[in-house]
Amino acid sequence: MPGIPRDSAFDSSIAFMREGYAFIPRRRARYGSDLFQARIMLRKAIFVGGPDAARMFYQPDRFTRKGALPPSAVALLQDYGSVQLKDGAAHRSRKRLFTGLLDVQGTADLATAAEDAWAREVPAWTGRVVLHDAFQALLCRAACRWAGIPEAQADLPRRTREFAAMIDGAGAVGPRNWRGLLLRARCERWARGLVRAVRDGSLDPGSGSPLAAVAAHCDPDGEPLPVKIAAIELLNLLRPTVAVARFLTFGALALHAHPEWRARLAQGDRGDLERFAQEVRRFYPFFPAVGGRATHDFEWQGHRFRKGDWVMLDLYGSNRDPRLWNDPERFDPERFRDWQPDPYTLVPQGGGELGVTHRCPGERATVEIMMRLMRRLAGEIDYAVPAQDLGIDLGRMPTLPASGFVVEDVRPRGAGKAASGHEKAGAGPASSSNLGRGDRI
Repeated sequence: MPGIPRDSAFDSSIAFMREGYAFIPRRRARYGSDLFQARIMLRKAIFVGGPDAARMFYQPDRFTRKGALPPSAVALLQDYGSVQLKDGAAHRSRKRLFTGLLDVQGTADLATAAEDAWAREVPAWTGRVVLHDAFQALLCRAACRWAGIPEAQADLPRRTREFAAMIDGAGAVGPRNWRGLLLRARCERWARGLVRAVRDGSLDPGSGSPLAAVAAHCDPDGEPLPVKIAAIELLNLLRPTVAVARFLTFGALALHAHPEWRARLAQGDRGDLERFAQEVRRFYPFFPAVGGRATHDFEWQGHRFRKGDWVMLDLYGSNRDPRLWNDPERFDPERFRDWQPDPYTLVPQGGGELGVTHRCPGERATVEIMMRLMRRLAGEIDYAVPAQDLGIDLGRMPTLPASGFVVEDVRPRGAGKAASGHEKAGAGPASSSNLGRGDRI
């Protein structure tokens, strides 16, 4: 594409895997441009970022997700035949299933299930607890209960391992990805069994439950979803809920780095809780980018895009764009005090208008779960934070604090003091503070 900066490497695949979240924003800064070209897996890709790019990318029906991600990543995340790989009227029809289940009431029900799971799981947090692992188990319990899956049929430890492997392997090549694919196949067999059981009447998940709704859903042709596709869509409700554990872990890290927010969150003011949750979502890395293939020719910023062009929108870099966010490398929930919601500026889970684009239908539920559980984390328990590696490797996708955030001596708030930490805890490239010796919450 004439006039668009081009990355100097013949193929940038290795650089993309090595640099991860930093690959696109680093080159946008290097070329002083919101778009540039590079070859990934020997295929031409056009990388774009910023609010104008998000508006361009999320024009309804301008891009398809088909052919926009490696097959192994598609299989671990949405999978073939799912809502994300549909376009136009077929996509909007299927998406109404998700937006209906995750409306205001559905979101409240899911967040309440997360609080109930907190009450059940947290008393068992003894010894050394890896918060990310604990949050995944808690949210798997909540998601299955909300969906109407009886605990006896859930096998929660196994499901937690499977969902965790899918999420962790989606941005990898090699063993991490292969393990995720293997466990995904096992999890799909389980989900197909649930759908069949609902349809033959041997399992009653409750009227109006997500499991019942998925099992009964019909596409515009009036035919129920094939069992395989219904199972995939059931997993597309459960797995993203478990993925919220990453935001909760980053929230715990932010609370540790900024302890002045602990008392504010503990008071339960919804304004403070929402501002904190949104800043965690803006500041910490979740998805690095989202891809699409142009469905037709169009022009943007004087450049001609052709049908079939592979375009990648920078999510991580857009959330740190200095044109949108003052001092974007600083963690500051107060920036959201007077913030006017815009579907093209804060894009950790994608952008665009919810009803007509591929924007994540669970975004509202993500924020609500974060608000409720961060209040409990801040206000209901005390814990010690031992010496550990809290560095965040931006070359690992998806990433986390290296240790998963380990805590010790978990106890009800005010029930005694924690033991001292041992040495300085590290702070990674996406963290905003250096954590001192023996830090405790």
